[in-house]
Amino acid sequence: MPEDDIALFGRPLFEDPSTRALERVGVVDVGSNSVRLVVFDGAARSPAYFYNEKVLAGLGQGLAKTGRLHPEGRVRALAALKRFAALAKGMRLPSLTCVATAAVREAEDGPEFQAEVEAATGLKLWVIDGQEEARLSAQGVLLGWPEAEGLVCDIGGNSMELAEVSKGKVGRRVTSPLGPFRLQQVKGGKKGVAEFIRAEVEKLAATMGMGHERIYLVGGSWRAFARVDMERRNYPMTVLHEYRMGPQSVLQTVHWIAENDLSALRTRTGTSAARMELLPLASQVLRQLVLTFHPKEIDVSSYGIREGLLYEQMPERLRVRDPLIEACRHAERTSARMPGFGKKLFNFLLPLYPNASYEKLRLARAACLLHDTTWRAHPDYRAEVCFDNATRANLGGLSHAERVFLGLALLHRYKNSRAGSRLEPLFTLLSDRQIKEAEVLGKAMRFGAMFAIRSPEEAGTLTWRPKKKVLELVLNPDAEALFGEVVQARFKSLADALEAQPQVSVATH
Repeated sequence: MPEDDIALFGRPLFEDPSTRALERVGVVDVGSNSVRLVVFDGAARSPAYFYNEKVLAGLGQGLAKTGRLHPEGRVRALAALKRFAALAKGMRLPSLTCVATAAVREAEDGPEFQAEVEAATGLKLWVIDGQEEARLSAQGVLLGWPEAEGLVCDIGGNSMELAEVSKGKVGRRVTSPLGPFRLQQVKGGKKGVAEFIRAEVEKLAATMGMGHERIYLVGGSWRAFARVDMERRNYPMTVLHEYRMGPQSVLQTVHWIAENDLSALRTRTGTSAARMELLPLASQVLRQLVLTFHPKEIDVSSYGIREGLLYEQMPERLRVRDPLIEACRHAERTSARMPGFGKKLFNFLLPLYPNASYEKLRLARAACLLHDTTWRAHPDYRAEVCFDNATRANLGGLSHAERVFLGLALLHRYKNSRAGSRLEPLFTLLSDRQIKEAEVLGKAMRFGAMFAIRSPEEAGTLTWRPKKKVLELVLNPDAEALFGEVVQARFKSLADALEAQPQVSVATH
């Protein structure tokens, strides 16, 4: 990263490699609509959210008309920042980076507000331009979505930014006046707003070019839209990160929003009143983006500027790591009874996956790392706790179907049958084959985790002959006593899931 980029935000968040995995990092984002404090716990490839608080201050409301920050929004934002400064002090954060976007950079009293904030709180607001805002948002998408290819679209209250991402890098960037607060000031009624949006999106297309198959959505208004889309479709999961929509689904939801009572939608989706008020205008922008750029898929990212501040300061050797695997490693290290066992379990089960794709091996590895992280839960609920953790946890690099696959595998790690589970609606995100593969993985972990305490690799070797439908376990001589009654039952259950004949022998030296 160029020295100028480092200087812009002060010292790097990951200054000392020896403390990188332990340091808590705070980020304050002062936007046109919201003011938010996020504290990341552990500056790793997939950092956890230690603290997250947001105030919908509305700092940029009416800016296009008055040229100044909203008076009440300014009071609320300053109060929030005073609280955030006190919280940061109480947490003894070694690093707190504060950025401000469109409202503060465009308002004539923006510099005055910066000075007021610094005098009252000691916090220095780094006001970034639209190009930098687009870059940081795109970096945030890459944090959780390393393979992202397409356009990142970040909508705030007073602006909307686009950035091109490809092969882990950020390319062309552009900003536009398409934030809902700005659109509220456009004259000419609905027709005037529609014409303004169409003209601005056409300018964006001229700058960014066509042929982008995916649009990645960043920002609260987009997340509110996605939540409404889930409600319309009766989608079985409410995790917004990596929620995917087709163009037709987007257009149908835009129409659905226009035809329905907003207060009723707010109640059904749990969306705040302030956010729901802006949704109709945001949805019209999204409609025009779909009609102009013709993407094949529209994906939601919960990561944006705040995560981008972390990602841009990561060394390349950290960026190239898989965010899912890193998150699972962290979970095992902090929550499992025997950290490190997950890797041994994965290696023991690897013979079950001859010629498997990278994607399948990746999910199997993640499951093995997580297989013991909910051991403190009550035995009667452990299987469902495993499933809930996998499907609802803040994990990057994981599609919704992959979340359910991982959750179902972990459910079967603790429970033979899934019949009658309250979770059954979520299984519809998987094919019958994927459900069967998750069951096999779960029962394999269920067997391997009990087979040997120290290392199943040292106790025996698995051989899977899919053509002959034979699953063989060769025991090491000094591990023969480990193959007790319960272990035998679990081995047979695994063989049954594979529709195989189980065979057990003892190695001879």
